[in-house]
Amino acid sequence: MLYLKDLFVVLMSGLVLVIMVLVGVAFLTLLERKVLGYIQIRKGPNKVGFCGIPQPFCDAIKLFTKEQTYPIMSNYLSYYFSPIISLFLSLLVWMIFPYATNLYNFNLGLLFFLCCTSMGVYTVMIAGWSSNSNYALLGGLRAVAQTISYEVSMALLLLSLIFFIGGFNMLDFEIYQSYIWFIYLFFPISLAWITSMLAETNRTPFDFAEGESELVSGFNVEYSSGGFALIFLSEYASILFMSMLYSLMFLGAGVFSFLFYLKLVFISFLFIWVRGTLPRYRYDKLMYLAWKSYLPVSLNFLFFYLGLKMFFFTLLF
Repeated sequence: MLYLKDLFVVLMSGLVLVIMVLVGVAFLTLLERKVLGYIQIRKGPNKVGFCGIPQPFCDAIKLFTKEQTYPIMSNYLSYYFSPIISLFLSLLVWMIFPYATNLYNFNLGLLFFLCCTSMGVYTVMIAGWSSNSNYALLGGLRAVAQTISYEVSMALLLLSLIFFIGGFNMLDFEIYQSYIWFIYLFFPISLAWITSMLAETNRTPFDFAEGESELVSGFNVEYSSGGFALIFLSEYASILFMSMLYSLMFLGAGVFSFLFYLKLVFISFLFIWVRGTLPRYRYDKLMYLAWKSYLPVSLNFLFFYLGLKMFFFTLLF
């Protein structure tokens, strides 16, 4: 009986987490439209309700009630299911959020994060390929090459932190940052991580998967209605998650303080600010940045922090 109660609590907390993430995503889209509006010296959504606040929900209703179109030559099953799996993976990765109640807290949280982000590549690739459109296929290929390239440097940047704290558990970040934030100890890594986050989530200035000027809309060009909405939701859930992870790893953690969520919103705002400010990168320069800049830098920092850890270890013992 006790086991069933525990299971019920875990399932309910998971459900609440998913609902809260989706509501957060809805208001993140509103924030983006408002901020981009003010950056471009115009008003954002301001007609629906008070200051346009119900706008995201109206958009959701509009998208999900529209007619769904299927390209006649598309690979139907993969075309249909890839957005669903994409959203599922974007929400699944939130399981590593460090609850103090140990509901989902497991010791290999960061490893789980890397696995989920690696799986997300397949959904983009299948969405692009199954549409049977040249634009979608090119967008998918670009997104896959980009995500794989930055995952390598991202994993190495993460390894520096993992060696430093000596574990994969997300709760360790809170313990280790009780006196000093990691952004002071790992400042170059935190900057490289911001760029990797932008590239990983296919956001400006690295939004080659959706290069409107040359690929119409990239890998999601054939999607409409619910399919498009799910791809959109998964992208913004990833942005929110990456903001949470950055706040957790570099800005002092403390998930039960209001300040943590302010930091999270600021990092999300940074994504939007970058979109409103920077032009799109050239594709070969993006690859050059990943393989010839971030990879050597992250490897060097990995050895530096490993040496630092060994130095302190020998001093103590």
